[in-house]
Amino acid sequence: MTKEYKTIKTELRLPYELAYGATWTRFFEGMQEKKIYGTKCPKCGKVLVPARSFCPKCFVDTDKWVEVSQEGKLTAWSYTNYRYFGQPVDPPFIGALIRLDGTDVDLLHLVGGIDLKNFDEVKRTIKNGMKVKAVWSDERKGHILDIRYFEPV
Repeated sequence: MTKEYKTIKTELRLPYELAYGATWTRFFEGMQEKKIYGTKCPKCGKVLVPARSFCPKCFVDTDKWVEVSQEGKLTAWSYTNYRYFGQPVDPPFIGALIRLDGTDVDLLHLVGGIDLKNFDEVKRTIKNGMKVKAVWSDERKGHILDIRYFEPV
């Protein structure tokens, strides 16, 4: 005989407060000024965006700050047309990896500036390797979404 268990549907929320620390604080202060800053490794020379307090390759402190380009290349993208908990924006949207010019790692962000409701048009327009540039929010709060999205150049 199999025992049957009852279930309920509910939603749990876990409020928390995140301390940015010195590195992310400086990185996000740059965002408020419409500037993108990275840190540069003194050993291998890699420029890291978002900024990091140490190089993940060399494990040395990265205390040199550099302003980086607001343009780059799309390296990968994903089209999302459904809702899920914690979305950065309402669907449809494109989440993408972007390699800003002069940097050595990809930045995860949104792609916009095109009609995202027509997926066939999105497929014709959005291509890996295409140039994109930052489009800033009118109101900036020191947050990654101070860059509203990256649009095709």
